[in-house]
Amino acid sequence: MENRIDAIYARQSVDRKDSINIESQIEFCKYELRNGNFKDYQDKGFSGKNTDRPHFQELMADIRQGLIRRVVVYKLDRISRSILDFATMMELFQEYNVEFVSSTKKFDTSTPMERAMLNICIVFAQLERETIQKRVTDAYYSRCQRGFHMSGAAPFGFKLEPTTIQGIYTKMMVPDPATANIARLMFEVYAEPSMSFGDIARYFAENNILIYGKELKRGFISQLLRNPIYAQADLELYEFFKGQGAVVVNDAADFAGTNGCYLYQGRDVQERKNKDLRGQILVLAPSEGIVPADTWLRCRKKLLANITFQGRRKARNT
Repeated sequence: MENRIDAIYARQSVDRKDSINIESQIEFCKYELRNGNFKDYQDKGFSGKNTDRPHFQELMADIRQGLIRRVVVYKLDRISRSILDFATMMELFQEYNVEFVSSTKKFDTSTPMERAMLNICIVFAQLERETIQKRVTDAYYSRCQRGFHMSGAAPFGFKLEPTTIQGIYTKMMVPDPATANIARLMFEVYAEPSMSFGDIARYFAENNILIYGKELKRGFISQLLRNPIYAQADLELYEFFKGQGAVVVNDAADFAGTNGCYLYQGRDVQERKNKDLRGQILVLAPSEGIVPADTWLRCRKKLLANITFQGRRKARNT
């Protein structure tokens, strides 16, 4: 036991101006140790909501091997924001006689009262995490209902350009001259009753038409044809999404056959197949569509009529 060392654990989920970085956390902890012998464990880009963090798990493994005497953190929520995870961790610390120190709040884990105070603090840490999550979720749905581009790259056939909506800086889709016609061609070909994904892929391969420098894949076609950002949304498209159970934010009169649409996952929607639109949110995008609504709808209805085969299932009959 005499050869055991101290451990410093530091975690940072995202780089923000109002968050303390890992290097600063370690400096605070080193002051607590008075520059004694220690090993540091750093997890950058990981949330404190669970323990699925590589260097946290490494720290736990070293504790089980009897290598650690004391664990020092800058702040309690750096090591955990979950009541259950924290309780499990403290049981492990007690089992291996490991002291736990928070450099901003002094705790002595050897007494029942201090352990109770630690549990109270972790309750508030979890409450803070859940409150932040709710604020982020509320902001997401507030922005999506106003037609803001939320994140990610532009779909094939579009590019992103800066714009301002309701005084807020964001980005909007604009047709990409180099690829918009290729995306439109996929809809036009698939809209024909006899054409399949395989027919489109073969046609593109025969004509040496590449997508992001690679041959066209059937899964890519399936996802592209379902995206309403391409459609020049009109009243018929409005009625289609209403009939499928989607929450349509804009009035029917706004569907004038010009703009594309954003389709967002609804707040209470569970993971479903692409055919199920119940509870999903449809919003008119500020950008124009590139495919007539009737062509887009022919493709979408054709997709709905397709039989889905489930792979990796053992056959009952020969």
